[in-house]
Amino acid sequence: MIRLTAALGAVTLVVAAPQNLAPPKQGTVFVERFFTPSLGVTKHYLVYLPPSYSSELQRRYAVAYYLHGLSGSEADWMSLADIDIIADSLIAHGMPEMILVMPDGDDGWYTNWVTQRRYDECASGAGSNRAAPTFCVKTPRYDDYIAGDLVRHVDSTYRTLADRSHRGIAGLSMGGYGAVMLALAHPDLFAAAASHSGVLSPMYGGPHPFAPPVRYLTSIDTLEMAWGGVWPSVAPAFGTSLASWEARDPAHRARSLRTKGDPVPALFFDVGTEDGLADQSRAFHAELSSMGIAHAYAEWPGAHDWKYWHAHVGESMRWLAERIRP
Repeated sequence: MIRLTAALGAVTLVVAAPQNLAPPKQGTVFVERFFTPSLGVTKHYLVYLPPSYSSELQRRYAVAYYLHGLSGSEADWMSLADIDIIADSLIAHGMPEMILVMPDGDDGWYTNWVTQRRYDECASGAGSNRAAPTFCVKTPRYDDYIAGDLVRHVDSTYRTLADRSHRGIAGLSMGGYGAVMLALAHPDLFAAAASHSGVLSPMYGGPHPFAPPVRYLTSIDTLEMAWGGVWPSVAPAFGTSLASWEARDPAHRARSLRTKGDPVPALFFDVGTEDGLADQSRAFHAELSSMGIAHAYAEWPGAHDWKYWHAHVGESMRWLAERIRP
């Protein structure tokens, strides 16, 4: 286990360049869309192509997928965290170039839902206040959408290094859960995963503040109570049985990989010390440590907000780039 110190984030160190230096070369961001059979609809995504992409036409690039949080959208990493500007700056200071892909994940939790909901039910407003054309899907199979349809589409559309060794995934909050869980569910697809403020122990039952050993909730009633107002969002995705929740729990999945002797993707996760999800990250850190699974974990001052994620997205980006670089 590698414990990172609560030093100034990489973004702060590299963005404040002396004024006499030339500005970094800029990558290009496009808003794209494609039809995903797993959802039965057309979905949007943003793609950042690094500075050399348009000039080095024979070159292929590693890819990192960045997932948004609950009630967010594919534009969040750009509009609220300046992920393109941070990538340009880090690349100018030596980070390996890579493609960044930011998909629309709705409020789907990046998993194949246990409870199927018809498109017309969603379009009528059942369970969501989102606009039907951008939120409702025919079949809510969000794991298959990201790990299957989107990865294949990106590899067939852009000059990627289309293999596990050059593919990573990251996210925040719900997207942090999605990144870690997708990597653990598809270790043959992703070499590394990073999470900011992720929902990494969804069955965590205490204690608060965290202290070992980790205790999990043992009934659907207590899970519903613990999740409170978010329950209507997560219940259709995770289901209403302990077995379906355990199948979607990162620590349970990591233990299954370890037991089978399967490869475990490289893992990085951080959380703000004032974040309500800090105990979940600490629990997941404790579980991985008890299993002997190497990982990088950090806590920095901050809450569950865009100020924190803007300050630290450079940490995950640089960490991923070093692990999926050519």
